Amino acid sequence: MSKMESQVIEAALAQAQTEQQDARNRGRRKRLFIGLGATILTCGIGYGAYSVFYASRFVSTDDAYTAAETAQVTPAISGIVREVRVADTQPVKRGDIVVVLDDTDATLALAQAEAEFGRAVRRVRGYIANDESLAAQIASRVSEEKRAEAQIAAASADLERAQKDLARREELAKAGFVSADELTRMRNAFATASANLVAAQAAAEQSRANHSAAIGSRQANAVLIANTTVDTNPEVALARARRDQAKVDLERTVIRAPVDGVVVRRTVQVGQQVQAGAPLLSVVPLADVHVDANFKEVQLDKVKIGQPVKVTSDLYGSSVTYHGVVAGLSGGTGSAFATIPAQNATGNWIKVVQRVPVRIQLDTSELAARPLQVGLSMRATIDTRTAVN
Repeated sequence: MSKMESQVIEAALAQAQTEQQDARNRGRRKRLFIGLGATILTCGIGYGAYSVFYASRFVSTDDAYTAAETAQVTPAISGIVREVRVADTQPVKRGDIVVVLDDTDATLALAQAEAEFGRAVRRVRGYIANDESLAAQIASRVSEEKRAEAQIAAASADLERAQKDLARREELAKAGFVSADELTRMRNAFATASANLVAAQAAAEQSRANHSAAIGSRQANAVLIANTTVDTNPEVALARARRDQAKVDLERTVIRAPVDGVVVRRTVQVGQQVQAGAPLLSVVPLADVHVDANFKEVQLDKVKIGQPVKVTSDLYGSSVTYHGVVAGLSGGTGSAFATIPAQNATGNWIKVVQRVPVRIQLDTSELAARPLQVGLSMRATIDTRTAVN
């Protein structure tokens, strides 16, 4: 075999090997593409199934922040600040003294109210005692009236006798059997009897008037004590209420923390004249912090009150998870309650997806272990799989 023929055979063999290798490579690539396609299809199906059957049941947002029902401390009475016992960032317990007002005026007002209360009690006791005295006076006036009537009867009898004696003397005087001096005495006796009857009648009128006056005085006094005792009398009740109010005002010179929490925004200073209702400081109840999560309106179709929520904070990172429940949904979007709400009356507008605040109540034990401050950024995920009625 010649050299040329050998080269031709070698070239043919090399070409055949190359074609076989290309065929194998094409088969391998085909299998790889098929495997890749199958893998992609499997992943797509898996992701679709995960999205439909699991992930779609959760809604989340990172537009969420911690908040709390901050308690504002204000004085119930006016006064001068004598002590300030707390500072900003200081933790306090409910009932701890935070501010003390000067109590001089309140102490004097209480003493005055106590004295007025005692005077009212004595005055009402006097009304009750006076009622018994007026009852005795009425009985006395009745006796006087009866005595006056008896005097009228006696005076009437004396007048009738004097009238008869005078008539007999006048008849006898015509016959000359009675002297002029005796006739004059009979006439004087008749005049005296007439005057005594008039005086008795006047005394009777006076006794009746005194009787009526005594009855009126007792009735007027009875109005002051009718259907009451010393304790329930309106005058005593009013004085007692004023005394109790003075006690309350004295107690209010000591201002206490309304809740457990941390002091913020303290503006009060010693010696300051404060008015009732003026804000002195605020207390943030960190043990009762909640989360206000602003979800898009398209995320809320399955969100219900009571559904479980997982929350993470930027403060502690994703390794720390808080658990809570949906406590409520706002009555409107954030823009609806803005100071200057958007009004698209001209028709020139761009539709923007709105957000609705959702309140999330956190687990208090988890808050106690890892406290949160107000205003921290959070991420909330709601599990909508739970059906809540």
